Amino acid sequence: MSIPVIGVVPLWDEERGSLWMLPGYMDAISCVGGLPIMLPLTSDGAAISRICRMVDGLLFTGGQDISPGLYREEVIASCGALCKKRDDMETALFAEAVVNMDKPALGICRGTQLINVALGGTLYQDLPSQYQGKTAVSHKQAVPGDVLSHTVMIIEGSPLGTLLRTESIEVYSNHHQGIRELSPELECMAVTGDGLVEAVYMPKRGFVWGVQWHPERTMYDEKSLKIFEAFIGYCRHE
Repeated sequence: MSIPVIGVVPLWDEERGSLWMLPGYMDAISCVGGLPIMLPLTSDGAAISRICRMVDGLLFTGGQDISPGLYREEVIASCGALCKKRDDMETALFAEAVVNMDKPALGICRGTQLINVALGGTLYQDLPSQYQGKTAVSHKQAVPGDVLSHTVMIIEGSPLGTLLRTESIEVYSNHHQGIRELSPELECMAVTGDGLVEAVYMPKRGFVWGVQWHPERTMYDEKSLKIFEAFIGYCRHE
């Protein structure tokens, strides 16, 4: 059985001027039979094209906030740190690999927001100051990263609902931004009690999913692992 190669978008440390990676992303892919490779941080057209031909799928990781300029907004005071290098690379990667080549992709936290913005959606730059949901929900949890303490409701009949066969799951979340206007090319797969979109998919592509929470931090949880299994399973079939 072939081992799918998964390109993992690198994390960027502005203070140190260095690339880095959280082991959970790599471990989750390895655990379900994939070969994770941390990518260089580049927006060079030739390099992007080569990366897209080389990998069987892409993992868009968490990290800094996405520039509001990408969805035609000015930066507000409560917006967090930005990373133009990642914005440039990830939008180019998504356009070439996913839109043009139909490569499978999984977005986590920032990665989900990137997918939405790349397809014409918008974001809340800061949930505490901009979003008043149906109920009070803490999206930036003050608990260890391996603790499940945030409830997400799964939409029946969605791909995630078919995979997990449950109405709700407990997850770990750590974000202050979220999807405001969902791209017309995406459909929602899960929401929180305050009505915020928590998982999306792109129905016109083979496998393009995004989850706002962090399944890589809770791999001991069967439902978290199933998300990676579904992703790698599709990458293997390509």
